[in-house]
Amino acid sequence: MIETERLILKPLTHDQLLKYIKDDHSLEQEFGLLPTKKNISPTLQQALEETILPNVFDKDKDYLYNTLWTIISKPDNKIVGDISFVGEPDPNGEIEIGYGTYEEFRGKGFMTEAVGRIIEWAKAQPKVKSIFASTAKDNVASYSILEKNNFVHVGEVDDMMVWKILIK
Repeated sequence: MIETERLILKPLTHDQLLKYIKDDHSLEQEFGLLPTKKNISPTLQQALEETILPNVFDKDKDYLYNTLWTIISKPDNKIVGDISFVGEPDPNGEIEIGYGTYEEFRGKGFMTEAVGRIIEWAKAQPKVKSIFASTAKDNVASYSILEKNNFVHVGEVDDMMVWKILIK
């Protein structure tokens, strides 16, 4: 678990991921939080089923790089979004992040703060040398978060922009 002034970023265990997917507020109950309406996109749903859950279950993998980290707003006492790494660092020390803010909490700076904190955490990990992220070209809010955290636009693939930050 890592924190900022307003947020708690909590990596979910396999059992907690199952509660997250159920979306019956049992995860919030476990954490002593108020219920939140989640936005589990089809892409995230597919990633949870095909990659995240199997990788978190695999004891040979570092679950911190494979699980979903839930973002909790301390003032709201609610889950406001999620952030994750897309697997462990590659041989060059690069990792990918993905993130999403629930609709009612957008525009409040939560994700900018969460991305900044996850970068700090990654800097302390010996194997991590850079982080990249992809955003849709038309998702200004998403890539603004990266720009505010000193990511640099490094390329484009189809309708996606690729961003990177060197941390070592």
